[in-house]
Amino acid sequence: MTDSRASAITILRTLVGSNDADFHDGQYEAIETLVDQRRRALVVQRTGWGKSAVYFVATLLLRQRGAGPTILISPLLALMRDQMAAASRAGVRAVAINSSNAHEWEEVLRQLRDDEVDLLLVSPERLNNPSFRDAQLPALIAGAGLLVVDEAHCISDWGHDFRPDYRRLRDLIAAMPAGIPVLATTATANSRVVADVAEQLGHAGEVVTIRGPLARASLRLGVLRLPDSKSRLGWLLSHLAELPGSGIIYALTVSAAEDTARLLRNAGHEVHAYTGRTDTAEREQLEQKLKTNDLKALVATSALGMGFDKPDLGFVLHLGAPSSPVAYYQQVGRAGRATDNADVLLLPGPEDEAIWRYFATASMPVEEKALAVIAQLGTAPLSTQAIEARVDLRRTPLELLLKVLDVDGAVRRVSGGWVSTGEPWIYDAERYERISAARESEQQSMLDYEATAGCRMEFLQRALDDPSAVACGRCDRCAGAWYPTSVGDDAAAAASDSLNRVGVVVEPRAQWPGGMDRLGVPMRGNILVAERVAPGRALARLTDLGWGGALRELFAQNASDAPASPPIIAACVRVLADWNWEERPVAVLSVPSRRHPLLVSSVARGLAEAGQLPYLGQLDLHNGGPSGDAGGNSACRLAGVWDRFAAVEVPQGRPVLLVDDLVDSRWTMTVAGRLLRRAGASAVLPFALGLRA
Repeated sequence: MTDSRASAITILRTLVGSNDADFHDGQYEAIETLVDQRRRALVVQRTGWGKSAVYFVATLLLRQRGAGPTILISPLLALMRDQMAAASRAGVRAVAINSSNAHEWEEVLRQLRDDEVDLLLVSPERLNNPSFRDAQLPALIAGAGLLVVDEAHCISDWGHDFRPDYRRLRDLIAAMPAGIPVLATTATANSRVVADVAEQLGHAGEVVTIRGPLARASLRLGVLRLPDSKSRLGWLLSHLAELPGSGIIYALTVSAAEDTARLLRNAGHEVHAYTGRTDTAEREQLEQKLKTNDLKALVATSALGMGFDKPDLGFVLHLGAPSSPVAYYQQVGRAGRATDNADVLLLPGPEDEAIWRYFATASMPVEEKALAVIAQLGTAPLSTQAIEARVDLRRTPLELLLKVLDVDGAVRRVSGGWVSTGEPWIYDAERYERISAARESEQQSMLDYEATAGCRMEFLQRALDDPSAVACGRCDRCAGAWYPTSVGDDAAAAASDSLNRVGVVVEPRAQWPGGMDRLGVPMRGNILVAERVAPGRALARLTDLGWGGALRELFAQNASDAPASPPIIAACVRVLADWNWEERPVAVLSVPSRRHPLLVSSVARGLAEAGQLPYLGQLDLHNGGPSGDAGGNSACRLAGVWDRFAAVEVPQGRPVLLVDDLVDSRWTMTVAGRLLRRAGASAVLPFALGLRA
């Protein structure tokens, strides 16, 4: 045994707390590549194999030899928290710099200066923070002993949506001083992604790739097709308690996660929703409760994903399928890491493909918008808010586009905002077509997984180009269905009641966007209380499991305009019956609609008839009527409806109900409602069929 291996074994045994622990195949090979050969390595190994042990051991060995601290690029706060805890157990002094601990940064930098840190965890966004990038990063890189890129598939096109910042790592890696080893790790990469990541690390021939089998012997995979959301939720209500231990139930949308968690909790199950809307402190609490088995399950979106570490997680269920076998493997890999058995069941839904299509294109840069952003920038910094007032893009897509343009070298983030670099930017149509084609192929592969007559684990391995793929002997194709298929009558009824829930609050706008004078709207600051609409209602969100499905059909691109069906009208009447308004409206009006005039007028007339109220007709159009389509940013959406309606006569000093088809930015209701308030209505109660968000 070499001195290096002996030292590494000692560190490993301290790390795992066992005097007879030894390395898995490939672990020491990776450590030796980094520590003794000072080379670059890519490790592709299944979840639970021990990739973190590689960089913990390598870090301490390098530190023993006088090297500087390791810099670990880590993509998720949940992952960082687990890595910090594991580092502490291993005797590795670890600190982090991310969006959640800004109050600790000065102390972290002091510890780095005083050489009190073995491992620095950095979120990829920090790489583009001007003060960090320009003031701290160069010194950190110069003094680093090792650079680690965790979840390295995000460097590749496959991870384009997840972290554009990861593409910036190519430049960081290229700037590393000679002789500083670099390690990239991932559990989800097919051959294309492996080659792509290796290229980002350096010349492919210079990168040592260590790839192991991806099969997870503990996982028992299955797919259960049920006809609708009611059946799937009814199945959960019937059988959740029978699933082993505690686990994760994945949903494709925030609304689906929240609705499912509420239904299960109302039925007495210890569950909670975990989504992008869950604040950081609550996320930490929920993660800990799941780890200590104080919850049966978290009903989560992909916000709970890479790196969440609960070795004895007993099951992973999916209400709706992820868009690729790679993403699916990533999520099911959370289960059964330190147990002999864990159950993995997919409950696909008919809405899955529509959701995939939406997310597949949501963050692709649009050439016209990108050029418009670049045209607004010069040498004087503009804030994101200022750019938003000049270019018709919502805040989140705008921020994503700015990151992409930054990585492409066309813009740069500086103190005070964004500037143009003056470098020409060319829309890389070939690249985005390639990404789009790859996603379509992956989506079809996921459908093939659902329908395969062969072994499901073998299918996933082959989808990840694992040459060791063989039949598992455990899944529902190899050994028969291991899961019950029945849905109890009471559970089906409870699920049906939950899906039939109606009514979503539509919060009123209280403030005008900044910079509206540039767009011809002479408003700023708070909206006068006397001119605001009241809190409104919508029948449902478009993403809801229940009425959301019917609404998605109504508002589909190819859907024809028609009066609302009796069940839709009846559901809308139920919303009004449950609406605890301060004073009942005395009349109904509607917003003129270009796409759905029959739909809107039928709903308005139906509500008026049900409430025995006069229908006063629709607002008159003015100056050509509203301009623009759904999806623009707040300032441009407001400009598109400003001064475009003419009021009708309204009952003086009394409330009125204002009906529209779909609420998105809320500016149509805000502007139309302000007009009615100024015309004499004491209150305007907005009602819409659908809420987009």
